[in-house]
Amino acid sequence: MPVRARTGLTLAELAVVIALLGVLGGAIGSVLVRQQRFTADASVRLRLSEGVRDAMEIVAADIRGTSPADTIRLLADSALELYAGIGTSIVCRAASSTAFALAAEHSSDNTLTGFLVQPDTGDLALLYVGDGAGRRWERHRIVSFGAKSPGAGCLLDDADPREGFTLTVQSPPAGTVGRGTPVRFIRRGRYSHYRSSDREWYLGYRRCNAMGASICGAIQPVSGPYRGYDSDRAKTGLLFEYFDDRGEVVSGELPLSVARIDITARAGSPAREAGRRVADSATASIAIRN
Repeated sequence: MPVRARTGLTLAELAVVIALLGVLGGAIGSVLVRQQRFTADASVRLRLSEGVRDAMEIVAADIRGTSPADTIRLLADSALELYAGIGTSIVCRAASSTAFALAAEHSSDNTLTGFLVQPDTGDLALLYVGDGAGRRWERHRIVSFGAKSPGAGCLLDDADPREGFTLTVQSPPAGTVGRGTPVRFIRRGRYSHYRSSDREWYLGYRRCNAMGASICGAIQPVSGPYRGYDSDRAKTGLLFEYFDDRGEVVSGELPLSVARIDITARAGSPAREAGRRVADSATASIAIRN
């Protein structure tokens, strides 16, 4: 009988196939690794960009809501303390020399009261009162504030009894408070660049006492992380700069002369792209309203 030839790969052919598979597998693995690295770096860049944008938006909103009546309390390169607006309303009627009913809406259904957060005893009420010397904003510590159920109040120009809130302040206003008197609510707080327990640097916020020497509560992270603090203003992670109406730098002892605040946020990450540290930064100039 004839002997059948054996079919299959020789050792040399098998070695070549294995080598080709190894090259192909390595190429595929390299592509996957690069794709994963690109995705991770893109996520880092997005997080850095969001952190920088958050710092600009959050602090800028409070700066725009301040005014000479609110006063800035602390000017530092890494911290800013100020009274920021948290709500507005209109007096509907005076229940006593220190207690006032606030209108929730106009008879046309236009809202007359609005809050970012509801005021409490740690905040201040600014009443726009008038007397023989003219009209001015008077600052009063809030004793109590709360919603009032329908049936015992008023609309601003309608007999329908529907008030929204009751406000009690610590001392009687020196000027006249009557129907239609504007009210603003402000809260004292401090933004600062701080290092957290995870050893990263963040923008933090602390609520402070309404009046007197600054006493602030526990710090809460707002956005970040950012680069660490550096005495070199060109390198530090979060920088506050203050200017008067002529564009000259204002020192920490002259808060009432501040007309503009510049904020620079610099975020950084250990992730590297093209051999460089991934980073992002932004600067915003915010004018303080008159």
